[in-house]
Amino acid sequence: MIALSLLFLLALCAGVLSGVVGTGSSLIMLPVLVAQYGPRIAVPVMAIASLLGNIGRVIVWWHEIRWRPVLAYSLTGVPAAMLGAHTLMSVPPVVVDVFLAAFFLAMIPLRRLLRRSQIHLRVWHMAVAGGIVGFLTGFVLSTGPLSVPIFTGYGMSGGAFLGSEAASAVLLYAGKLGTFGVAGVLTPLVIARGLAIGLALLVGSMIAKRLVQRLQTHTFEFLIDAVLVAGAASMIAPQCNCWAMH
Repeated sequence: MIALSLLFLLALCAGVLSGVVGTGSSLIMLPVLVAQYGPRIAVPVMAIASLLGNIGRVIVWWHEIRWRPVLAYSLTGVPAAMLGAHTLMSVPPVVVDVFLAAFFLAMIPLRRLLRRSQIHLRVWHMAVAGGIVGFLTGFVLSTGPLSVPIFTGYGMSGGAFLGSEAASAVLLYAGKLGTFGVAGVLTPLVIARGLAIGLALLVGSMIAKRLVQRLQTHTFEFLIDAVLVAGAASMIAPQCNCWAMH
């Protein structure tokens, strides 16, 4: 009971961070869940929790969601997420982790370059990006930071970014969970744990609204860059430990 209570409090804090920046809950919760339950349980538990957390952001920012890029992103992203979940074991995780870490770091200067040059992604770019990110979402633990530069590159910020990114994530995670359900991974215990942690993420996301409304633009941009750096570190650190052991 104490362990579950601590997980709930940690998830509440993660939900607030995700509600402010648009991502980060998986980066915080997944290492803890893997250590507590092992990866086979942690991944579907986090998928359920992330679905609820993103539903919270959708509720909070419903009136600011830009549905056209969301639908374009999800049209390719949902089937790609299902395909990625099916091919989970076919690609060495180290390859994916190193690629994502490099991508996260490259996105920091690229986001600033796009903003300064006033080049914005178009709807068809969102469809292409949705297919790529959706596939990766299907078989890696956390791709939240990938969607940040994509939606901000479309010209979104603040509530429009948070709500639109969350709406697309809800659809992608629903596709991933559907695949897990068919595979028989979603046991009653996994569902119960996912709902408990997801409820904390949902509440945290809703609490974050007041913080977002008070944030200045440069602070918001700094937090996004910080999450991208943390995302890269979370991908590289386990591999460095493995190499050190060898």
